[in-house]
Amino acid sequence: MSDLDVNLAELIGSRICHDLISPIGAITNGLELLEMVGAVQGPEMELIAGSVGSAGARIRFFRVAFGSASDHPLGRAEVLELLNDVERAGRVRVNWNLTEAVPRNQVKLAFLALMCCESAMPFGGDVTIVNDGKNWSVTGTADKLKLEAELWKNLPSGRFTNKVTPAQVQFALLPESASSIGRRVATDTASTRVEIRF
Repeated sequence: MSDLDVNLAELIGSRICHDLISPIGAITNGLELLEMVGAVQGPEMELIAGSVGSAGARIRFFRVAFGSASDHPLGRAEVLELLNDVERAGRVRVNWNLTEAVPRNQVKLAFLALMCCESAMPFGGDVTIVNDGKNWSVTGTADKLKLEAELWKNLPSGRFTNKVTPAQVQFALLPESASSIGRRVATDTASTRVEIRF
């Protein structure tokens, strides 16, 4: 994957997320109005509201993970809001152990690494994200991991023996996005733990 391919993928990601967030926001507003007037109530309404909320959270998360990113900082509160929304919709708990704002392009890498960890934890688990001021570590722990060894082994190089599927796209994007800002990816795996450093 070349820098041009990565840039094009980021632009496509930004465009899709931008175009979807507005209608999902409108549906959310419509549901709130229906709830205020008491027009619709019951489990059906809760199901729709929950689904729309989950979709909106994932799209905001994807906008950072897959969209184009600058070195403009993202504050802790904004990152935590994104992660809390995603956490509510999934099985993985995320610990963001940073107190300062950090460049958006580095948050992008952390989110892609988080998605790699999530893929190894289909039954849930914990992901801890730390930065020592220079280096990042994204560590996933779970009682039971499902590792695709070929993906994890080749993640640092970004060269995979088998074709990467849509569900695995984060594995292809992470090393290329890291390289574009002068960082290299390293991994470490164990029976109950995966770690990505950059």
